[in-house]
Amino acid sequence: MNNPIQDFIQEREKRIIANSNNNELKQAAKEFNTSSNSNRYSYNFSWMGRPIIQYPQDMIAMQEIIWEIKPDLIIETGIAHGGSLIFYASLLELIGSGEVLGIDIDIREHNKKEIEKHPMFKRIKMIQGSSIEEAIVSEVKKSAAGKNKILVVLDSNHTHQHVYKELMFYAPLVTPESYIVVFDTIVEDLPDGYFNETRPWGRGDNPKTAVHEFLKNNPDFVIDKSIDNKLLISVAPDGYLKRIK
Repeated sequence: MNNPIQDFIQEREKRIIANSNNNELKQAAKEFNTSSNSNRYSYNFSWMGRPIIQYPQDMIAMQEIIWEIKPDLIIETGIAHGGSLIFYASLLELIGSGEVLGIDIDIREHNKKEIEKHPMFKRIKMIQGSSIEEAIVSEVKKSAAGKNKILVVLDSNHTHQHVYKELMFYAPLVTPESYIVVFDTIVEDLPDGYFNETRPWGRGDNPKTAVHEFLKNNPDFVIDKSIDNKLLISVAPDGYLKRIK
């Protein structure tokens, strides 16, 4: 007897696998990724009233991960307007447990006030300081102690050196079958001279180069290509790293 639920899941999995060989679709996605990034597309959205500087596709991917893992703790480096913190906290609120820890070298006062008065702030804690500073890492480790399921998101300084250090510090906190998600790996795939502003990162020096260096000596993690094949439009290609052991 057919199981329509399982049939749908299998059909979806086949379609996602097929995407990896669909050159026409991949080229269309590449063109959109390039054009949309130059037009600051990710700045157009909000979650529960707070700007969330993410692509909706990546938001859906994070929702799927969070629902599957049901983490006790989500650690995110980089706070900005706080939209991602609110987004993750709202999902944990629906699940009924868990908390979010945000780290930023400069939590701007106007953003801090808006986050603190938000109804989802009850599940949020913020730390001001560099995510790779020893004292900050130590504080994060204390917050992670005793947690059974931990998910980490890296979205702060996008230089190779900074992201690589974050990976080395925070990857050990990730629990098996959970993820460390590295945003803005798309930088490696954008054309030279792409940014109008002067940035300390670019092709050859960015989150994706850090990810690939990290993976050389950390076999406990793999790139979840099924997420890349599913999204196609994303700022985090090769950035969804699953801990497999």
